[in-house]
Amino acid sequence: MESFADWLRARDDDALRALLSARPELVTPVPADLAALAARAATPAAISRALDRLDRFTLATLEAVLVLPGTDLATALAAPPERVAEAVATLTENALVWGDQGPRAAPGVRQAVPHPAGLGPPIAEAFAGYPPARLADLVADLTGEEQNGFPDAGRLLARLAELLADPGPLVEDAGPEARAALERLVWGPPSGRVSDARRPVRVDTAATPIERLLARGLLAAEDDRTVTLPREIALHLRGGRLFAEPCDAPPPLPAPGEPRPDRVASAAAGEAFTAVRLVEELLERWSLAPVPVLRSGGLAVRDLRAAATLLDVEDWRAALLAETALAAGLLTRSGDLDGEWVPTPAYDLWLLRDVAGRWVELARGWLRTDRVPGLAGERDDRDRLINALSEAVVRGGAADLRRSALAVLAGAPPGTSADADAVRARLAWLRPRWYAGRGGVFRDRMAGWTLREAAALGVTGFGEPSPFGRALLAGEDPEPLLEPLLPEPVDRILIQADLTAVAPGPLVAELARELALAADVESTGGATVYRFTPASVRRALDAGRTAAELTELLGRHATGPLPQPLTYLIEDVARRHGQLRVGSVASYVRTDAAATLDEILADRRAAGLRLFRLAPTVLASALPRTELLDALRDLGLAPVAEHPGGEVIVTRPDAHRAEPPPSAEIVRLRPGTADTAMIDAAVRALRAGDEAARYAAPAGEPPRSPAMATVERLRGAVERGRRVWIGYLDQQGQSSSRIVEPVRVDGGFLTGYDATRAAVHRFALHRITGVTELDEG
Repeated sequence: MESFADWLRARDDDALRALLSARPELVTPVPADLAALAARAATPAAISRALDRLDRFTLATLEAVLVLPGTDLATALAAPPERVAEAVATLTENALVWGDQGPRAAPGVRQAVPHPAGLGPPIAEAFAGYPPARLADLVADLTGEEQNGFPDAGRLLARLAELLADPGPLVEDAGPEARAALERLVWGPPSGRVSDARRPVRVDTAATPIERLLARGLLAAEDDRTVTLPREIALHLRGGRLFAEPCDAPPPLPAPGEPRPDRVASAAAGEAFTAVRLVEELLERWSLAPVPVLRSGGLAVRDLRAAATLLDVEDWRAALLAETALAAGLLTRSGDLDGEWVPTPAYDLWLLRDVAGRWVELARGWLRTDRVPGLAGERDDRDRLINALSEAVVRGGAADLRRSALAVLAGAPPGTSADADAVRARLAWLRPRWYAGRGGVFRDRMAGWTLREAAALGVTGFGEPSPFGRALLAGEDPEPLLEPLLPEPVDRILIQADLTAVAPGPLVAELARELALAADVESTGGATVYRFTPASVRRALDAGRTAAELTELLGRHATGPLPQPLTYLIEDVARRHGQLRVGSVASYVRTDAAATLDEILADRRAAGLRLFRLAPTVLASALPRTELLDALRDLGLAPVAEHPGGEVIVTRPDAHRAEPPPSAEIVRLRPGTADTAMIDAAVRALRAGDEAARYAAPAGEPPRSPAMATVERLRGAVERGRRVWIGYLDQQGQSSSRIVEPVRVDGGFLTGYDATRAAVHRFALHRITGVTELDEG
């Protein structure tokens, strides 16, 4: 082949599709032709992305091609030939090597790998910057013959390479201290720092180990402070090996135990159910009593700990649940200043789904977000605290790291439970360049955080991906696999005379919400125990429920008649509820029973309320209304708030909602791969671009056809992959002829490759005057 572009042009369509699928960034936008594709594939950014996708052995194979072109790669790599052939096929598919007579590095690859296999430049390159006089001194010292006449640099470099082809005697002659200095550079990096590296030195005047090496050409000076070990010298010291250890197999994971898929699925389903319940409980609490947003953004430490206490979980798990709700679009901040963390309207729709559907939304949000819950509570580079729900927990590439760590687990044999160290080692082999560029401490800790969070959310069980977790990672619908593993929701509860109610399983959504409003959760587990108290009953009444509605609801879902203590409690709280009315003076208290106000004024505990009588049934206070309400409730009373007009203010549990700001990035998605249809279209467009010079619009007037016939003909051409001749009006109404390779027709546009302009173009359908399908000729 004459060039890399010619080699690409000679590849068949299947090979081009494989290349564009492996490197989708090459078709954004679609190049004009295959020569443009070859140029784009050789750019530093494109090469770097392709190298980041290679595993350690495939990368090592590419480095062997760079260092030892035309040699037996299997021998150089100490690997089985079939394994090397597989790696070369991958490199060829990615267009990182090319050629039919043996693999050659593609343009741009050599520049992207400055020290392949940890080796420095060849002798001819390492000494190319030396002046001819210095080269002549080197050759003279190695041969014992002074160079006569005007020195020729090219001849001297070739002679120096011959003299250093067997550097063993020179290394021995330099002494053990000099050899020890070389050993530090043998396996890379091949450069080191010394002072005055370019000082003139001869064999007979060299005093230090570095000078002895420089005088014998065993080290080359790059600049005044850097020396480099030439490639041939390093290969000799390595004994001809390219790498210290074989790297054709990934680091082993722990030996698999006995596969127990049912045990894994059950454990993961239990965690998934718990995660959904805890998120609902947290958002219900923040719906009723929103927590403030810090000025710097995020959630205060005290509010995070309060949430952890409410849910009876560790702080890190509370941060995970809050971050997952944010990533799933169920939680947001209200307003830019003095905002609060409140549920979004999407939360109400989320509650209408079954438990499996709710879990899928949470898990997908967690899997795709670049937010890192594990950073909550840590310190940043400036020793500032990182708060949950703040922008400080965002890390670019976190979603890729999370997916890659889980992919390691998914690819392990059944029964394998890998720890964080094993996952890190496997990731470092699977994508060494990409993994090394993620940031040391964060990169290594991210693997541990991912495994911990995956277990807490039910993506894994006993260290293995659950069946529905595997479906989630594969982009399939995990809901059908999870739903049979979850307990059936129940609509019956056992209400006992000690004012407790026992839910024997997960409750249907409506009953769960009403019960959480009228009772407090006392314990959770296989069954949930609720306790009715005067405060919890009053909470339901404050939310607009009446005593009759509450009694009817509980009676309808109870397994037997309501215990008398519970009905007495509801009636007693309801009888006193609302007798007092609190408004604003700053605030006031009013009631129809003047004796009640007498009792309040006589109570010494009310001294701090700063109450004074306005009328027999009205007291005024300088306290704000909310503070007065709380203080009267602390006295054992049951007041309600009212508007100045006398209407009761009902506080509904769904009163606090906020829409996410338009600019909010709730979920930061990973860059997607190219669409299969678009790859097929791109291949056709690239082929058409190569042939564009041979095509011109037919002579004569542009075709004309009815509008409906035009659309139908275009759609038929897309299905059959045929070129068409169209007439097209520009914005000035001028008609022109175009030869088009159509890709798709939708949204009022024809997208296709314009062979007469050698570019992908979108044509407005209403500007196309007609269409005629062209023959293959």
